[in-house]
Amino acid sequence: MFVIATVADTVRIPPTMFYQPTRTSAHEEIDKKYPNRVIMDVGLVICRYGDVNQIGDGVCVPGDGAAHHEVVFRLVIFRPFVEEVLVGHIIESNEEGIKVGLGEFFSDIFIPAYWMLRPSQYDKESGLWVWTPDYGEEEEEEPQRFEMEIGAEIRFKVKGINFTQVTNTAKGLQATTTSTTSRLMPASATGMSSSTSGDLKSGDDNTDNRPVRKRSSSIDVTETNIPACMHITASICEDGLGLTSWWANEEEEEGEEEENEEIGEGEEEEYEEES
Repeated sequence: MFVIATVADTVRIPPTMFYQPTRTSAHEEIDKKYPNRVIMDVGLVICRYGDVNQIGDGVCVPGDGAAHHEVVFRLVIFRPFVEEVLVGHIIESNEEGIKVGLGEFFSDIFIPAYWMLRPSQYDKESGLWVWTPDYGEEEEEEPQRFEMEIGAEIRFKVKGINFTQVTNTAKGLQATTTSTTSRLMPASATGMSSSTSGDLKSGDDNTDNRPVRKRSSSIDVTETNIPACMHITASICEDGLGLTSWWANEEEEEGEEEENEEIGEGEEEEYEEES
């Protein structure tokens, strides 16, 4: 989920900081500029990692009394890899899917309708997505309903990481998105009813699911619909994914069975030693 990235940049040190060591001033300026900032195709910066690796001589430019140093340093980056499993909390739900947040530092994670557990549908009355598993049994009783409530803890798998760069052109604002996605995509990703989950398809018959990097064409945007610089597309369309409370009982039962097996093996060994 976190990686270390090496960055080279020109750091401006103002005259008010000349009284202290250059390395200390560079650290302070880096700490002001980079945390909570998205670097295109790299990720969200968390903090500086250690001391700077290299720092060049200061250069003064006309009209500016500050010193400009070429600095090489390392940063801690939030950049989950495709197919990584994470745990977050549901913060929003609509017909298009579910929005998930990781703590309070990243909330641009979206689980679209076609990546829901099957069969799932959106309940307009409650405003929640509901999973109604089919156990293959003919029963007159109503099927079980598992609601994905707001604030619930949810386990999901990363399917795509998208970086969007917004530029101001003569025609207006334009957004260009670069995506790293899973090779395996749902058949319904391009055309399906948003309030139901669909089926998966793969471009080939094999199960090659290596990440694929794509660059989309630029699109016009307005100031009211500017997309996030970094957003993640996720999935819960596998066993073990979804609300953690759904699978808690099974995990506890498996743990108890393993403990019982270990106890039984220990008793057998003691009996053999006594005999």
